[in-house]
Amino acid sequence: MEQLWAPWRMRYIKSKKPEGCIFCTKPAAGDDQANHIVWRGERAFVLLNAYPYNNGHLMVAPYAHIGELEELPSEALVEVMGLCQDATRILKNTFNAEGINLGVNLGAAAGAGVKDHLHVHLVPRWVGDTNFMPVVSDVRVIPQSLDHAWSLLSKAFRELRGPGAC
Repeated sequence: MEQLWAPWRMRYIKSKKPEGCIFCTKPAAGDDQANHIVWRGERAFVLLNAYPYNNGHLMVAPYAHIGELEELPSEALVEVMGLCQDATRILKNTFNAEGINLGVNLGAAAGAGVKDHLHVHLVPRWVGDTNFMPVVSDVRVIPQSLDHAWSLLSKAFRELRGPGAC
């Protein structure tokens, strides 16, 4: 069994969390570049994870503040999954991802950092992407800034989907 170790995330887990729901406050702020929102759809949006497991780690979330999968309206569910499909294409084409870990953590017991707002993680993977740094020194090497990743990914979404709802 392969394991994806992320000991550097303990700093995030133990940190004081911002007030409000990030999946509600970030889109409402209106500054997509500063909030690393790479695409806005009608019912859902795509943003970079501020504490990524790997370069290009994306999240797809509905605008509706809903934490349970079974409560998400069908139209929003279809858009969330369509955006996951597009994000997968984009990560493979733009970042040359050799694989993608796709995951949804429903509830605190399942590991959800934001348990009241459903979101899907897309973590790009490459053969050999784990090295000695996280094991030996509790450091993760992310070779690209979030701003640069935002620039590439937002451009790729516009090319794939058109001008968008921004």
